[in-house]
Amino acid sequence: EGQENEVFMEIRGLAKKGNLHPIDLSFRTGEVLGLAGLLGSGRSELAGLLFGIDQPDQGEIMIDGQVVRITSPRQAIYQRFAYCPEDRKDSGIVDELSVKENIMLALQARKGWLKTIAPRIQEEIAEQYIRLLNISTPTSEQKVKNLSGGNQQKVIVARWLAANPRFLILDEPTRGIDVGAKAEIQRLILSLSQEGMSILFISAEFSEVVRCSNRVVVLRDRNRVAELKNSQIS
Repeated sequence: EGQENEVFMEIRGLAKKGNLHPIDLSFRTGEVLGLAGLLGSGRSELAGLLFGIDQPDQGEIMIDGQVVRITSPRQAIYQRFAYCPEDRKDSGIVDELSVKENIMLALQARKGWLKTIAPRIQEEIAEQYIRLLNISTPTSEQKVKNLSGGNQQKVIVARWLAANPRFLILDEPTRGIDVGAKAEIQRLILSLSQEGMSILFISAEFSEVVRCSNRVVVLRDRNRVAELKNSQIS
């Protein structure tokens, strides 16, 4: 059975009027759960409910067997959740900040804004993730708006990895980036899951969902309509 089959989070009857009909889901340690469905099927709405951006009208979230209330992204971060949003430009990067400042945002938020992280530590963390994710930037002080789309996306992923999450929500993480960066992000997803991270992977590209997922849940018209495993995923 091993660690990979341990369920660490269950959602039961989670719903929001107009956004998502009641849905049950389980998330396992070290597993990539793919969420497939067309635009408007409720994929991003589910991500927003899990990360506390939206509040459900009903249902509950259980982590390690305990019911938890996640009413804000701050509470989600406290639970060691991470979220790379669909709209990189509007909801992801902070244009005017440097690569280093963008990478440090989630870790700083988790520690609390009054507990400042020493500049030397910030630099070490930023350099570590620039190397790990192969982010192409002349220096960590470069403004993030000057990077390519693929490198901006990697900066957002680096931000969340620096906060050491146990659950990572990736909403369209490869949209609008070149083939090389796409392949790197897909490889990263697989390696993070092998290290024990639980990942919710949302993509409109079904081939990508097939390649990256251990299990796939299909949404249609804001309802869960199917779950596929192993050889069923094609």
